[in-house]
Amino acid sequence: MDTLETDRLLLRLFRESDLDTYAEMCADPEVMRFLNGYPLSREEAWRNLAMVVGHWHLRGFGLWAVEEKSTGCLIGRVGCWKPEGWPGMEIAWTLRRESWGRGYATEAAKVALRYAFDVLRQKHVISLIHPENTPSIRVAQRIGQRLEGRNEVMGSTVLVYGARPPRPTVIRPA
Repeated sequence: MDTLETDRLLLRLFRESDLDTYAEMCADPEVMRFLNGYPLSREEAWRNLAMVVGHWHLRGFGLWAVEEKSTGCLIGRVGCWKPEGWPGMEIAWTLRRESWGRGYATEAAKVALRYAFDVLRQKHVISLIHPENTPSIRVAQRIGQRLEGRNEVMGSTVLVYGARPPRPTVIRPA
């Protein structure tokens, strides 16, 4: 279970001590608006966090806790996600509202996408985004994903953004 770093972020496994901040994030109606549509209670956030941790054990990959290096604060979750019945491996991101607009989602999603291609050897990766979630659509576009269509996931229509690994550059002698 790898830990990843960017200039400003540490992507690591979740710990039990993350629960307070995680529950706070999941209780924010604006954060949850395009995910399940309603805030989670602390107990629901605990079960959700346990599911995120369990995904690592069942699939060998999952969502990382995203920590801001300069403060050590948990700011969200980002990573590779493929629950049973999902249409493909997803790069997913959710950040606390205080961390929106700083480029953190793009920064973390880029390294997660590279991980999906380079370590997990995926040939195609998607992100499922609510059609009205324009900030997430912009993140998908910034990490090189393009709109591929729509899908029905857990009773909601989502946009499917996708990407394939970049082709290696071939240098031919003159």
